[in-house]
Amino acid sequence: MTDTSLDAPSGGGAIESPPPLWRPSQDRVARSALTAFHAFVSKRFPEIDVSTYEALHHWSITATDDFWRCIWDYCEVIASEPSDVVVRDADKMPGASWFPDARLNFAENLLRRRGDATALVSLLENGIRKETTFDELYAQVAAIAAALKARGIEPGDRVAGFMPNVTETVVAMLAATSLGAVWTSCSPDFGFQGVMDRFGQVKPKVLFAADGYYYNGKAHDSLEKVRQIAEEIDSLEQVVIVEVFKKTPKIAGIEGAALFSDWQREQGSISDIAFEQLPFDHPLYIMYSSGTTGVPKCIVHGAGGTLIQHLKEHQLHCDIGPEDTLFYFTTCGWMMWNWLVSGLASGATLILYDGSPFADDGKVLLDAIDRERITVFGTSAKFISGIEKAGLKPRETHDLSSLNTILSTGSPLSHESFEYVYRDMKSDVLLASIAGGTDIISCFIGGCPTRPVYTGQIQCRALGMAVEFWDETGASLESGKGELVCRQSFPSMPIGFWNDDDGGKYHRAYFAQFDNVWCHGDYGELTPQDGAIIHGRSDAVLNPGGVRIGTAEIYRQVEKLDAIVESIVVGQDWEDDVRVVLFVVLREGESLDDSLEQAVRSTIRQNATPRHVPAKIIQVPEIPRTLSGKIVELAVREVLHGRPVNNVDALANPEALAHFANCDELKV
Repeated sequence: MTDTSLDAPSGGGAIESPPPLWRPSQDRVARSALTAFHAFVSKRFPEIDVSTYEALHHWSITATDDFWRCIWDYCEVIASEPSDVVVRDADKMPGASWFPDARLNFAENLLRRRGDATALVSLLENGIRKETTFDELYAQVAAIAAALKARGIEPGDRVAGFMPNVTETVVAMLAATSLGAVWTSCSPDFGFQGVMDRFGQVKPKVLFAADGYYYNGKAHDSLEKVRQIAEEIDSLEQVVIVEVFKKTPKIAGIEGAALFSDWQREQGSISDIAFEQLPFDHPLYIMYSSGTTGVPKCIVHGAGGTLIQHLKEHQLHCDIGPEDTLFYFTTCGWMMWNWLVSGLASGATLILYDGSPFADDGKVLLDAIDRERITVFGTSAKFISGIEKAGLKPRETHDLSSLNTILSTGSPLSHESFEYVYRDMKSDVLLASIAGGTDIISCFIGGCPTRPVYTGQIQCRALGMAVEFWDETGASLESGKGELVCRQSFPSMPIGFWNDDDGGKYHRAYFAQFDNVWCHGDYGELTPQDGAIIHGRSDAVLNPGGVRIGTAEIYRQVEKLDAIVESIVVGQDWEDDVRVVLFVVLREGESLDDSLEQAVRSTIRQNATPRHVPAKIIQVPEIPRTLSGKIVELAVREVLHGRPVNNVDALANPEALAHFANCDELKV
């Protein structure tokens, strides 16, 4: 940890403040794909200085055409027809057109690697493991693609997955997109209405659905929900049941149902896939907003933009290549599943896991790191804080020698979690907190394998992303907190929203606050180290006395207290102002007495400001979360004010909202 990177000089200069938690070794920097990309750019443009990350990033947003052309060439995008034009109408947002003359296929790029090396390892919580080689994956995709084509699936048709994170889900997605169909998915823990709010809008022709899934030590049968879905979605012509429970499911009562295994067998041995060659912005995925405050928005992402953005992030920001084994804990209802699967385009082996991340007392994923030799481990801030709260010290119980990189997203990673990773997990590892979203199916800010890691900071603004933080007037902030914006177009901007013909919903979502500038809805700031800190969602920012406070600033302090398992903070309208209300879940045997309340207030006051101190602290048994694990501050705020919460099926535990309704403590 004493070696230095190209972007983190040491020696005769001043002592850095704050000191980094980690520096990449000179050898790691030299071997990184980012260093190779520096050389690639320098050879093509010898007059340009891109010797540091800062210089490379500046060039990437000022020489937009040259940068994205270099990404295309360096990452070897497979296309039947390239595009001489990189971007048309680059100054329009929305309205820019990327690689407008290109023709390509997303699945073809993900299936480029062949051979008997392992492509996928599927792990279920109950211990079932299945391994698939690159050749086997290609053959399985070929069979399902042929079955879809035989049933008339064409470019633009929607194919849906109501699936756990297993091999068959990847196969179905690749088969559909090889034909130019549009893939959309939900995890099987979604309630019936949650599925209808999503798939009902986009009207799929084919539904792939598992017979069930395992979670938290229990087997959950999905077939009754599948039967209801098949009855309600008129557009469905075929329902394909995937046998996750390893038995012959009873599908007779499901309209248009067939078994996935029968589809595979009926096609026999198919040696080749006829990949449909389609425009760069041909629809690839339909993703969904959380849907906790209204019907979910259906966000349409293009094939080329998703591909080139993921190639850039995987290879340059995460240093992922054919020698890597990539894992991300995710369900098929979260964008990180789509992000994970794109790792195939960089030749990586993927580890798919479906089940609770805290199974086996939190050790199930740690065991997988050692057993599967995972090199890049992706998780959530909640998981890291959870195993810390549980007292786990993985460096004492696990080898972890294969692990090079830990990725974290879903919510801001606290300073304490940064320190925990380096103290109790592994000292020589790149911990990359990353932030972006479903809206862009990628990241605005993320990791950098050639830069140091500082406590509480995301390392860098992503290449090609003109990220700034603005105040309410639209002034860019070199320091201080503001709205995360992107002032230039980028390839993975959505094509638009489904059923939004005039683009009005799309414009209101991202461009209403600042004209021709993407306003993401995150509240944060740049750091003196050229990193970034996210303080929470802008729409959840607290505003007591007219002062904006990010919720993450409070969570960070509360997490320091061992008695508190987790918390949620919201603003309550009170006496012509807003007061801060903190709800806490306590460890078993703990109670919210005067001593603990005083400890909470004292910790927050000493480490933040008096305005951060909650006016009310209230104990609750649980906190509501989305199915992807994010706490729902907006939904809790609505309940507090007696307003209805729409689409509670988007929540993993909607019954938890009852703990916040008609709360006597909030009436005084």
